[in-house]
Amino acid sequence: MRHLIDFGDLSRAEWESLYRRCSDIMDHPADFMDACRGKVMASLFYEPSTRTNFSFQTAMLRVGGTVFGFADPRSSSVAKGETLKDTIKMVSGYADVVVMRNPREGAAKAASLYSDVPIINAGDGGHMHPTQTTADLTTITRLRGGVDGLSVGLCGDLKNGRTVHSLIKALAKFDNVKFYLISPRELAIPAYMRAFMKERDLWNVEVTGLETVIPQLDVLYMTRIQRERFVDPLEYERNKGIYILTRQKLERARKDLLVMHPLPRVDEIAIDVDDDPRAVYFDQARFGMFARMALLTDLANQSRWRPSPVEIGTTPLCSNPNCITQTDPYLPPLVKQNGGVDCCAFCDKELG
Repeated sequence: MRHLIDFGDLSRAEWESLYRRCSDIMDHPADFMDACRGKVMASLFYEPSTRTNFSFQTAMLRVGGTVFGFADPRSSSVAKGETLKDTIKMVSGYADVVVMRNPREGAAKAASLYSDVPIINAGDGGHMHPTQTTADLTTITRLRGGVDGLSVGLCGDLKNGRTVHSLIKALAKFDNVKFYLISPRELAIPAYMRAFMKERDLWNVEVTGLETVIPQLDVLYMTRIQRERFVDPLEYERNKGIYILTRQKLERARKDLLVMHPLPRVDEIAIDVDDDPRAVYFDQARFGMFARMALLTDLANQSRWRPSPVEIGTTPLCSNPNCITQTDPYLPPLVKQNGGVDCCAFCDKELG
Protein backbone atom coordinates (compact mmCIF):
# COMPACT_ATOMS: atom_id res chain seq x y z
CA MET A 1 0.00 0.00 0.00
CA ARG A 2 2.30 2.75 -1.29
CA HIS A 3 -0.44 5.37 -1.66
CA LEU A 4 -4.09 5.67 -0.70
CA ILE A 5 -5.71 7.48 -3.62
CA ASP A 6 -8.92 5.49 -4.11
CA PHE A 7 -10.40 3.04 -1.61
CA GLY A 8 -11.28 0.82 -4.56
CA ASP A 9 -7.59 0.00 -4.90
CA LEU A 10 -7.62 -1.85 -1.54
CA SER A 11 -8.64 -5.47 -1.28
CA ARG A 12 -11.04 -6.60 1.42
CA ALA A 13 -8.16 -8.43 3.11
CA GLU A 14 -6.11 -5.21 3.20
CA TRP A 15 -9.03 -3.32 4.71
CA GLU A 16 -9.59 -6.01 7.34
CA SER A 17 -5.90 -5.91 8.27
CA LEU A 18 -6.13 -2.12 8.61
CA TYR A 19 -9.27 -2.41 10.73
CA ARG A 20 -7.63 -4.93 13.07
CA ARG A 21 -4.82 -2.44 13.68
CA CYS A 22 -7.39 0.34 14.16
CA SER A 23 -9.29 -1.78 16.67
CA ASP A 24 -6.06 -2.53 18.55
CA ILE A 25 -5.31 1.19 18.72
CA MET A 26 -8.79 1.95 20.08
CA ASP A 27 -8.47 -0.76 22.72
CA HIS A 28 -4.78 -0.25 23.62
CA PRO A 29 -3.72 3.28 22.55
CA ALA A 30 -0.65 3.32 24.81
CA ASP A 31 0.89 0.50 22.74
CA PHE A 32 1.08 2.80 19.70
CA MET A 33 2.40 6.01 21.25
CA ASP A 34 5.78 5.61 19.52
CA ALA A 35 4.65 3.85 16.33
CA CYS A 36 5.70 6.85 14.19
CA ARG A 37 8.38 8.30 16.45
CA GLY A 38 10.75 10.38 14.29
CA LYS A 39 8.38 10.42 11.30
CA VAL A 40 7.03 13.63 9.73
CA MET A 41 3.66 14.16 8.04
CA ALA A 42 3.12 16.95 5.51
CA SER A 43 -0.44 18.29 5.59
CA LEU A 44 -1.33 20.10 2.35
CA PHE A 45 -4.88 21.43 2.45
CA TYR A 46 -5.74 23.48 -0.62
CA GLU A 47 -9.38 23.46 0.47
CA PRO A 48 -11.10 24.15 3.83
CA SER A 49 -11.38 21.28 6.31
CA THR A 50 -12.08 20.77 9.99
CA ARG A 51 -12.42 17.05 10.78
CA THR A 52 -10.06 15.61 8.17
CA ASN A 53 -7.31 18.17 8.79
CA PHE A 54 -7.53 18.10 12.59
CA SER A 55 -7.97 14.34 12.85
CA PHE A 56 -4.93 13.66 10.65
CA GLN A 57 -2.79 16.05 12.67
CA THR A 58 -4.04 14.59 15.94
CA ALA A 59 -3.58 11.05 14.64
CA MET A 60 0.07 11.70 13.74
CA LEU A 61 0.77 13.33 17.11
CA ARG A 62 -0.88 10.45 18.99
CA VAL A 63 1.42 7.89 17.31
CA GLY A 64 4.52 9.94 18.10
CA GLY A 65 5.11 11.78 14.85
CA THR A 66 5.24 15.46 13.93
CA VAL A 67 3.38 17.60 11.39
CA PHE A 68 4.01 20.57 9.11
CA GLY A 69 2.05 22.04 6.23
CA PHE A 70 -0.57 24.61 5.28
CA ALA A 71 -4.33 24.96 5.58
CA ASP A 72 -4.47 27.83 3.08
CA PRO A 73 -2.54 27.62 -0.22
CA ARG A 74 -2.30 31.43 -0.27
CA SER A 75 0.30 31.13 2.49
CA SER A 76 2.52 28.91 0.30
CA SER A 77 4.33 29.20 -3.03
CA VAL A 78 1.17 27.97 -4.70
CA ALA A 79 0.13 31.62 -4.57
CA LYS A 80 3.20 32.43 -6.69
CA GLY A 81 2.20 29.92 -9.36
CA GLU A 82 4.13 26.84 -8.22
CA THR A 83 2.82 23.70 -9.93
CA LEU A 84 1.46 20.73 -8.04
CA LYS A 85 4.37 18.64 -9.33
CA ASP A 86 6.99 21.01 -7.93
CA THR A 87 5.20 21.37 -4.60
CA ILE A 88 5.02 17.59 -4.19
CA LYS A 89 8.64 17.02 -5.26
CA MET A 90 9.79 19.58 -2.70
CA VAL A 91 7.51 18.54 0.18
CA SER A 92 8.15 14.82 -0.27
CA GLY A 93 11.83 15.59 0.22
CA TYR A 94 11.03 16.81 3.74
CA ALA A 95 8.27 14.43 4.88
CA ASP A 96 7.70 10.69 5.31
CA VAL A 97 4.06 10.84 4.22
CA VAL A 98 1.93 13.51 2.50
CA VAL A 99 -1.75 14.09 3.26
CA MET A 100 -3.40 16.27 0.62
CA ARG A 101 -6.81 17.80 0.01
CA ASN A 102 -7.33 19.62 -3.27
CA PRO A 103 -10.44 20.98 -5.02
CA ARG A 104 -9.23 19.54 -8.34
CA GLU A 105 -10.45 16.02 -9.15
CA GLY A 106 -7.55 13.65 -9.69
CA ALA A 107 -5.04 15.85 -7.84
CA ALA A 108 -4.03 13.06 -5.45
CA LYS A 109 -3.42 10.68 -8.35
CA ALA A 110 -1.31 13.36 -10.03
CA ALA A 111 0.69 13.93 -6.83
CA SER A 112 1.42 10.21 -6.53
CA LEU A 113 3.28 10.27 -9.88
CA TYR A 114 5.96 12.60 -8.50
CA SER A 115 6.23 11.84 -4.78
CA ASP A 116 9.12 10.07 -3.07
CA VAL A 117 6.80 9.10 -0.18
CA PRO A 118 3.21 7.83 0.16
CA ILE A 119 0.39 10.19 -0.79
CA ILE A 120 -2.89 10.00 1.13
CA ASN A 121 -5.92 11.45 -0.62
CA ALA A 122 -7.83 13.58 1.91
CA GLY A 123 -10.38 14.57 -0.74
CA ASP A 124 -10.01 15.60 -4.39
CA GLY A 125 -12.89 17.83 -5.45
CA GLY A 126 -16.15 15.92 -5.82
CA HIS A 127 -14.30 12.74 -6.75
CA MET A 128 -13.04 10.57 -3.86
CA HIS A 129 -12.38 10.70 -0.11
CA PRO A 130 -10.94 7.30 0.90
CA THR A 131 -9.90 8.16 4.45
CA GLN A 132 -13.44 9.28 5.27
CA THR A 133 -14.40 5.81 4.11
CA THR A 134 -12.02 4.25 6.64
CA ALA A 135 -13.89 6.26 9.29
CA ASP A 136 -17.23 5.10 7.90
CA LEU A 137 -16.32 1.41 7.76
CA THR A 138 -14.73 1.56 11.20
CA THR A 139 -17.96 3.02 12.58
CA ILE A 140 -20.18 0.40 10.94
CA THR A 141 -17.93 -2.51 11.89
CA ARG A 142 -17.40 -1.34 15.46
CA LEU A 143 -21.10 -0.69 16.11
CA ARG A 144 -22.74 -3.38 13.96
CA GLY A 145 -20.09 -6.09 14.15
CA GLY A 146 -19.74 -6.33 10.37
CA VAL A 147 -20.81 -5.00 7.00
CA ASP A 148 -22.04 -8.01 5.01
CA GLY A 149 -25.77 -8.11 4.30
CA LEU A 150 -26.58 -4.53 5.30
CA SER A 151 -29.07 -2.22 3.61
CA VAL A 152 -27.46 1.19 3.24
CA GLY A 153 -29.23 4.42 2.32
CA LEU A 154 -27.08 7.17 0.79
CA CYS A 155 -28.98 10.44 0.90
CA GLY A 156 -28.33 13.92 -0.49
CA ASP A 157 -25.88 15.15 -3.11
CA LEU A 158 -24.73 11.88 -4.65
CA LYS A 159 -23.38 13.59 -7.78
CA ASN A 160 -20.72 15.68 -6.05
CA GLY A 161 -20.42 13.66 -2.83
CA ARG A 162 -16.88 12.29 -2.83
CA THR A 163 -17.56 10.53 0.49
CA VAL A 164 -20.46 8.68 -1.15
CA HIS A 165 -18.38 7.61 -4.16
CA SER A 166 -15.61 6.23 -1.93
CA LEU A 167 -18.09 4.46 0.35
CA ILE A 168 -19.82 2.73 -2.57
CA LYS A 169 -16.46 1.45 -3.78
CA ALA A 170 -15.68 0.17 -0.29
CA LEU A 171 -19.05 -1.48 0.31
CA ALA A 172 -18.74 -3.26 -3.04
CA LYS A 173 -16.07 -5.44 -1.41
CA PHE A 174 -18.62 -6.94 0.99
CA ASP A 175 -21.35 -9.51 0.40
CA ASN A 176 -25.04 -8.83 -0.22
CA VAL A 177 -25.01 -5.11 0.52
CA LYS A 178 -28.10 -3.30 -0.77
CA PHE A 179 -27.83 0.35 -1.86
CA TYR A 180 -30.71 2.81 -1.62
CA LEU A 181 -29.60 5.90 -3.57
CA ILE A 182 -31.71 8.84 -2.37
CA SER A 183 -31.26 12.11 -4.25
CA PRO A 184 -32.91 14.62 -6.56
CA ARG A 185 -32.55 13.47 -10.17
CA GLU A 186 -30.12 16.26 -11.00
CA LEU A 187 -27.87 15.20 -8.08
CA ALA A 188 -27.92 11.46 -8.78
CA ILE A 189 -24.69 9.44 -8.75
CA PRO A 190 -22.40 10.26 -11.69
CA ALA A 191 -22.10 8.03 -14.73
CA TYR A 192 -18.75 6.53 -13.73
CA MET A 193 -20.17 5.38 -10.39
CA ARG A 194 -23.29 3.99 -12.06
CA ALA A 195 -21.02 2.05 -14.45
CA PHE A 196 -19.00 0.79 -11.48
CA MET A 197 -22.12 -0.55 -9.77
CA LYS A 198 -23.48 -2.11 -12.95
CA GLU A 199 -20.18 -3.83 -13.73
CA ARG A 200 -20.20 -5.46 -10.28
CA ASP A 201 -23.91 -6.25 -10.34
CA LEU A 202 -24.51 -4.37 -7.07
CA TRP A 203 -28.12 -4.34 -5.87
CA ASN A 204 -29.34 -0.76 -5.95
CA VAL A 205 -32.43 1.35 -6.33
CA GLU A 206 -32.57 5.10 -7.04
CA VAL A 207 -35.35 7.04 -5.34
CA THR A 208 -36.13 10.70 -4.70
CA GLY A 209 -37.87 10.30 -1.33
CA LEU A 210 -36.32 9.39 2.04
CA GLU A 211 -39.50 8.56 3.96
CA THR A 212 -40.49 5.64 1.70
CA VAL A 213 -37.25 3.67 2.21
CA ILE A 214 -36.15 4.58 5.74
CA PRO A 215 -37.91 1.53 7.30
CA GLN A 216 -35.73 -0.81 5.19
CA LEU A 217 -32.36 0.67 6.21
CA ASP A 218 -29.65 -0.59 8.56
CA VAL A 219 -27.48 2.46 7.85
CA LEU A 220 -28.59 5.92 6.75
CA TYR A 221 -25.70 8.00 5.40
CA MET A 222 -26.83 11.61 5.18
CA THR A 223 -24.85 14.19 3.19
CA ARG A 224 -25.22 17.91 2.70
CA ILE A 225 -26.06 19.64 -0.55
CA GLN A 226 -22.63 21.10 -1.31
CA ARG A 227 -22.88 24.77 -2.25
CA GLU A 228 -19.20 24.92 -3.31
CA ARG A 229 -19.66 22.25 -6.02
CA PHE A 230 -22.40 24.10 -7.90
CA VAL A 231 -21.55 26.18 -10.96
CA ASP A 232 -25.11 27.48 -11.14
CA PRO A 233 -26.27 29.14 -7.87
CA LEU A 234 -29.89 28.66 -8.90
CA GLU A 235 -29.37 24.90 -9.04
CA TYR A 236 -28.12 25.00 -5.46
CA GLU A 237 -31.12 27.06 -4.35
CA ARG A 238 -33.48 24.53 -5.94
CA ASN A 239 -31.92 21.63 -4.04
CA LYS A 240 -30.87 22.98 -0.66
CA GLY A 241 -32.96 21.75 2.24
CA ILE A 242 -34.61 19.05 0.13
CA TYR A 243 -33.79 16.31 2.67
CA ILE A 244 -34.05 17.03 6.38
CA LEU A 245 -33.91 14.15 8.86
CA THR A 246 -36.07 14.80 11.93
CA ARG A 247 -37.04 12.86 15.06
CA GLN A 248 -40.48 12.38 13.53
CA LYS A 249 -39.06 10.69 10.42
CA LEU A 250 -36.90 8.45 12.61
CA GLU A 251 -40.04 7.02 14.22
CA ARG A 252 -40.45 4.85 11.11
CA ALA A 253 -36.84 3.62 11.21
CA ARG A 254 -35.41 0.49 12.77
CA LYS A 255 -34.37 0.63 16.41
CA ASP A 256 -30.80 -0.37 15.54
CA LEU A 257 -30.40 1.99 12.57
CA LEU A 258 -27.09 3.87 12.37
CA VAL A 259 -27.50 7.50 11.30
CA MET A 260 -24.19 8.64 9.86
CA HIS A 261 -22.90 11.84 8.27
CA PRO A 262 -19.37 12.77 7.11
CA LEU A 263 -19.97 16.33 8.43
CA PRO A 264 -20.17 19.28 8.32
CA ARG A 265 -23.95 19.36 8.31
CA VAL A 266 -25.99 22.37 7.33
CA ASP A 267 -29.71 21.69 7.78
CA GLU A 268 -30.05 18.07 6.62
CA ILE A 269 -30.14 16.65 10.17
CA ALA A 270 -32.24 18.48 12.73
CA ILE A 271 -30.46 19.32 16.00
CA ASP A 272 -32.93 17.26 18.04
CA VAL A 273 -31.73 14.10 16.28
CA ASP A 274 -28.36 14.44 18.06
CA ASP A 275 -29.78 12.95 21.26
CA ASP A 276 -31.21 9.89 19.53
CA PRO A 277 -28.98 6.84 20.30
CA ARG A 278 -29.06 5.97 16.61
CA ALA A 279 -27.22 9.19 15.72
CA VAL A 280 -23.54 8.20 15.57
CA TYR A 281 -21.99 10.92 13.41
CA PHE A 282 -19.93 12.45 16.21
CA ASP A 283 -18.68 8.98 17.18
CA GLN A 284 -17.93 8.50 13.48
CA ALA A 285 -15.69 11.59 13.52
CA ARG A 286 -13.75 10.24 16.51
CA PHE A 287 -13.43 6.78 14.94
CA GLY A 288 -11.92 8.52 11.93
CA MET A 289 -8.98 9.65 14.05
CA PHE A 290 -8.24 6.05 15.07
CA ALA A 291 -8.57 4.84 11.47
CA ARG A 292 -6.07 7.49 10.37
CA MET A 293 -3.71 6.50 13.18
CA ALA A 294 -3.77 2.95 11.83
CA LEU A 295 -3.17 4.17 8.28
CA LEU A 296 -0.24 6.39 9.29
CA THR A 297 1.50 3.64 11.25
CA ASP A 298 1.66 1.75 7.97
CA LEU A 299 2.37 4.40 5.34
CA ALA A 300 4.65 6.75 7.34
CA ASN A 301 6.96 3.84 8.09
CA GLN A 302 7.43 2.76 4.48
CA SER A 303 10.77 3.26 2.75
CA ARG A 304 11.38 6.21 0.48
CA TRP A 305 11.64 5.59 -3.25
CA ARG A 306 12.15 7.65 -6.37
CA PRO A 307 9.21 7.39 -8.80
CA SER A 308 9.84 6.46 -12.41
CA PRO A 309 9.84 9.27 -14.98
CA VAL A 310 6.45 9.89 -16.57
CA GLU A 311 5.46 11.20 -19.97
CA ILE A 312 5.15 14.97 -20.24
CA GLY A 313 1.70 15.90 -21.50
CA THR A 314 0.78 18.84 -23.71
CA THR A 315 -3.01 18.79 -24.16
CA PRO A 316 -5.39 17.17 -21.64
CA LEU A 317 -7.53 14.31 -22.94
CA CYS A 318 -10.18 14.96 -20.33
CA SER A 319 -12.92 17.53 -20.88
CA ASN A 320 -14.01 17.66 -17.22
CA PRO A 321 -13.49 21.34 -16.29
CA ASN A 322 -12.63 20.40 -12.69
CA CYS A 323 -10.05 17.73 -13.61
CA ILE A 324 -6.48 18.41 -12.48
CA THR A 325 -5.33 17.98 -16.09
CA GLN A 326 -7.11 21.21 -17.01
CA THR A 327 -4.81 23.29 -14.81
CA ASP A 328 -1.68 21.08 -15.00
CA PRO A 329 -1.37 20.14 -18.69
CA TYR A 330 2.10 18.62 -18.19
CA LEU A 331 0.40 15.54 -16.68
CA PRO A 332 0.61 12.39 -18.81
CA PRO A 333 -2.49 11.42 -20.84
CA LEU A 334 -3.49 8.44 -18.68
CA VAL A 335 -6.56 6.33 -19.52
CA LYS A 336 -8.34 3.66 -17.47
CA GLN A 337 -11.32 1.39 -18.05
CA ASN A 338 -14.54 1.79 -16.05
CA GLY A 339 -17.23 -0.68 -17.01
CA GLY A 340 -15.55 -1.28 -20.37
CA VAL A 341 -15.46 2.45 -21.16
CA ASP A 342 -12.33 4.58 -21.56
CA CYS A 343 -12.12 7.13 -18.75
CA CYS A 344 -9.66 9.69 -17.48
CA ALA A 345 -7.32 7.93 -15.06
CA PHE A 346 -7.22 11.03 -12.85
CA CYS A 347 -10.91 11.96 -12.38
CA ASP A 348 -12.73 8.86 -13.77
CA LYS A 349 -14.83 10.89 -16.20
CA GLU A 350 -15.74 9.17 -19.47
CA LEU A 351 -13.61 10.31 -22.39
CA GLY A 352 -15.54 11.66 -25.35
